[in-house]
Amino acid sequence: MTSDNPYDRKPWLNHYEAGVPEHVQYESICLPDCLNRSAQRFPDKMAVNFQGYGVTFAQLNAMVDRFATCLTDFGIKQGDSVAILLPNLIPCVVAYYAILRIGAVAVMNNPLYTDRELEHQFNDAGVKALITLDLLGNRMIDLRPRTRIRQIVYTSIGDYLPFPKNLLFPLVGKRKKLAADVKPADDVYKWKAMLARYPATPPKVAIDFEDVAMYQYTGGTTGVSKGVMLTHANLSKQIQHIIAWLPTFSRDEIMLGALPFFHVFGLSVSMNLAIYAGWGNILVPKPQPPQLLEAISKYKPTFAPLVPTMYIGMLEHPHIAKADLTSIKGCFSGSAPLPVEVINAFEKKTGAIIIEGFGLTESSPVTHVNPFHGQRKIGSIGVPIPDTECRIVSLKDGESDVPVGESGELFVRGPQVMKGYWKRPEATAESLTDGWLHTGDIAKMDEEGYFYIVDRKKDMILSSGYNVYPRDIEEVFSNIPR
Repeated sequence: MTSDNPYDRKPWLNHYEAGVPEHVQYESICLPDCLNRSAQRFPDKMAVNFQGYGVTFAQLNAMVDRFATCLTDFGIKQGDSVAILLPNLIPCVVAYYAILRIGAVAVMNNPLYTDRELEHQFNDAGVKALITLDLLGNRMIDLRPRTRIRQIVYTSIGDYLPFPKNLLFPLVGKRKKLAADVKPADDVYKWKAMLARYPATPPKVAIDFEDVAMYQYTGGTTGVSKGVMLTHANLSKQIQHIIAWLPTFSRDEIMLGALPFFHVFGLSVSMNLAIYAGWGNILVPKPQPPQLLEAISKYKPTFAPLVPTMYIGMLEHPHIAKADLTSIKGCFSGSAPLPVEVINAFEKKTGAIIIEGFGLTESSPVTHVNPFHGQRKIGSIGVPIPDTECRIVSLKDGESDVPVGESGELFVRGPQVMKGYWKRPEATAESLTDGWLHTGDIAKMDEEGYFYIVDRKKDMILSSGYNVYPRDIEEVFSNIPR
């Protein structure tokens, strides 16, 4: 018997492009094993490229093993938390996969966060070691006594540069404020020295697919940053979702790694997707228009996940007329609506297809995407991806489903939805009911199963893809001397 409930009927399945399944046949493979596999299949293929300095999959895997051995020697054990405070640099990728390889928990942090924000997140997560940048080294040394961090490892933008940039960087790095001296302190180490010291022989750790892989911090209506517990299964199945959504893309794609990896959007849709698929990844640590145009023109990526400000910034830059962006075949846009005139202008310039989607930190993050080859609806976040159930629930009772076309809170359920909030059972209970994630976003679904975000139930400001909470602003103002 066919259900009368429109969300049970899943009208969105009629708009999946050919080759996209309703259900994915998942493999129970954790991300570090995905890297192992890509290194075996494509040992000599470029895995990451920073400013022309390329690292193959085999080299990347060996670097991960070396740093995993280092972390083990530091005393990091399975279940311990290790923080990364870096932009999109080669050590960011290496450190993340090394943490996961030994069964530890990765805590990704925004380098632009204040000491107050970092102190809260480090302490809440129980971070025992930190990987950061020389530009932040002295601040982190000063902050360390207020945390449980024991070791700090710092890298430099100049650690991985091709000739002759590697020779010029020591001369100009500090003058251009791209490098800094880090003061001597106990248990503070240079990144490259650690990789040189340790062999690529980390201990074999049995990682359960349902183990927590990372705490990804996010806020709420109170502005108290909470650690979203994402499991190895969440992260792996999310990547398998995305691969299933891209049946026309090949093993030879090149990713534009411009979305920050410390944000779950860039983490999944750029870094982890490229590792799983065996794609090369062009790292852009400062995704401003000049750097984006240069990276695309020079290194020819074919897949570009970006946020609206990046598309707009490139189109408005004076060098856009001279830039060759025609290598790009597909673009993913999220975090905020992308104006139709921007879509049209960028597609005309590149020949690419831009699809808009939607997600949350609590869902690893992607839940909805417009089809690449199919009906794309302007203003819509698209349709639910495979194995993702969705409902629009009444704002009055928080339980009953509303009719098609009416607004309510968006609920989602799927294998990418978080385990819960770290050490916050009450917040978890408020956000998860029988596996259904209460997104806090007010949405509606049309007759064809396309979803639209119409408002935000959460009391926050969205700025360039980041959540800014009133409580954070009030706390900053309250600390200003009067």
